[in-house]
Amino acid sequence: METAISVDVAASRKLWGYKPGAMDYVLSAGCVAMLAAMALAIWRGRDQVALVPITYPIHFGTLAIALALTPMLLLRTKGDRLHRILGYVWITAMVTTAIDTFFIKDINGGQFSPIHILSVLTLFVSWRIVASARKGDHVAHRKHIHGIVIGALLIAGTFTFMFNRLFDVWLTR
Repeated sequence: METAISVDVAASRKLWGYKPGAMDYVLSAGCVAMLAAMALAIWRGRDQVALVPITYPIHFGTLAIALALTPMLLLRTKGDRLHRILGYVWITAMVTTAIDTFFIKDINGGQFSPIHILSVLTLFVSWRIVASARKGDHVAHRKHIHGIVIGALLIAGTFTFMFNRLFDVWLTR
């Protein structure tokens, strides 16, 4: 017996063979630029990388994975085995990054800061991404992906290059 599905879910299933849209290209370019900026900052601060707490290299590594995979996931075929594998690697990197932030509390005197709200939101949206994909609701899945890429990777990433934070220091020294 087949269960009834909503009209929105049924319509989204027709999109699975979609072509990438302008937003996918913009977000992909943003992720490539962010990854390049991050690599440059780490290169410029390479003599200090060994001096920072282990949470930072974990953060750098998981972010690099997410940033590198984002264009591949946004611009290539959806729904095949490779997309699912890369998607699970990507979501694992995002969740690990979010959890890791709870151990990085330098910018607020050892306390949680407003940026940690974004970490909680990232964990929630990560769950929604997986749930919507498993449900076959591709419209919601894409909406959540676009939102988390904009908020957690690009906006939060941009702030790491400001306000005398580590990447800002490494790039401007």
